[in-house]
Amino acid sequence: MNAAGETERTHVAALVTPFKESWRVRRDRRRAAKALQAQATTRPEPPTTHERVDYLPRNGEPGPAALRSPIGLRVPKHQDTSATWSAAYPFLAGGGLGADGVFVGQDRTSGSSFVFDPWVLYQQGKITAPNVVIAGIVGAGKSALAKSLYLRSLAFGRRVYVPCDPKGEHTPIAEAVGGKAIQLGPGLPARLNPLDPGPRPSSVSDDEWVTQVTARRRTLLGALAETTLGRALTPVEHTTIDVALTAAIRADATPVLPHVVDRLLAPNRDDDPGSRLAEDGRSVAHALRRLVAGDLAGMFDGPSTVAFDPSLPMLSLDLSRVAENSTALSVLMTCASAWMESALADPAGGQRWVVYDEAWRLMAHPALLRRMDAQWRLGRHYGIANLLVFHKLSDLDNVGDQGSAARAIATSLLANAETRIIYRQETDQLGPTAQALGLTAAERARLPFLGVGEGLWKIRNDATLVTHQLHDAEAALFATDHAMG
Repeated sequence: MNAAGETERTHVAALVTPFKESWRVRRDRRRAAKALQAQATTRPEPPTTHERVDYLPRNGEPGPAALRSPIGLRVPKHQDTSATWSAAYPFLAGGGLGADGVFVGQDRTSGSSFVFDPWVLYQQGKITAPNVVIAGIVGAGKSALAKSLYLRSLAFGRRVYVPCDPKGEHTPIAEAVGGKAIQLGPGLPARLNPLDPGPRPSSVSDDEWVTQVTARRRTLLGALAETTLGRALTPVEHTTIDVALTAAIRADATPVLPHVVDRLLAPNRDDDPGSRLAEDGRSVAHALRRLVAGDLAGMFDGPSTVAFDPSLPMLSLDLSRVAENSTALSVLMTCASAWMESALADPAGGQRWVVYDEAWRLMAHPALLRRMDAQWRLGRHYGIANLLVFHKLSDLDNVGDQGSAARAIATSLLANAETRIIYRQETDQLGPTAQALGLTAAERARLPFLGVGEGLWKIRNDATLVTHQLHDAEAALFATDHAMG
């Protein structure tokens, strides 16, 4: 009998048990039989002599079939610069930016402290423009980072100007550091005259100062009219503004907007011998009249009740009272930035942060966009580092039409900022963000998974993952979600 028959007989015998055996013994016998049966079915048959022979020799087939070379494989060495390797292998631990600057948080790749100061980096030649752009979705921590950067810079002698605070978030910070927050809105006591000459820089002569102030006033009136009318001014309308402003200055060295509106509606006979200016400037006159007798009356229609003190550590213009009215907010921002511009244009004013929060509101108005572009281009001359905060880089696509001048200006703002800080972005924004900033595939893949306070810092061609760290006092001062409990 073969082995299989013997095994089958053994299984059958194991199931035939004496009648008086207990149930435990019978259970053990059945288990043993099942184990023997499973072992018999899974046990491989003993290999034959032919199967035990190795198919290949230990060193492979002899001759050409071995696919082996008698010469060992030698890979040539490749040497390159650290800038090239940083692109090929991003997020490797690097040397950082040094120890000079404002503490920001922790470098995620090396675990060391991360510090940043645009003026120090400019002096070291690592950047050629001190402007900074921060982008991130709501709740990612971009506003807290912006506030930390300028707040911690105060200890190094820097000053902070916020030309437009549409939500009033910077007001408690200005008051906490001994600065000033000017709240503007209907019914509030503060009033600004956007035609104020402002403090004159010591390096500017009397004639130069008159020319600069006149040009700034003319540009302001044109920007206000364009913003209110929603279109560009015609050459004739520019002439009416120039004639009306000249007449108002003859009557008062420091004119106010009502004087200019009166001269637009009723030009002097000597200035308008043909009686055409009143008709040509009617649309502009009614557009500017909104600031004198319309819904914005009481804010810019008289002499200033507050003075610009450039020695304060921080000055913020709180426009939260009119944040829901986009047109009124744009007019307010235009007037407020013009009122502050004289102090910004002083090269002896020291190193200053100029913060543009909720920048998507500013970019919707070409007149404001042009003023921002001029300040960004002259930032190095004035010692200014502009800080632009918005949600996503695709906001630039909402500025004007494709190929328009407004779109070109908005794109140039990004080009003139060599420090780009990107917080968490939604997946549908990864393509535009990577294209606009020149991100590698590894950098792009990180953006949707960044936590709160984690950002990708792109400083020229260097990329660093940084976790922003807040002090408890800063966290309480920066909190903007009180309404959410």
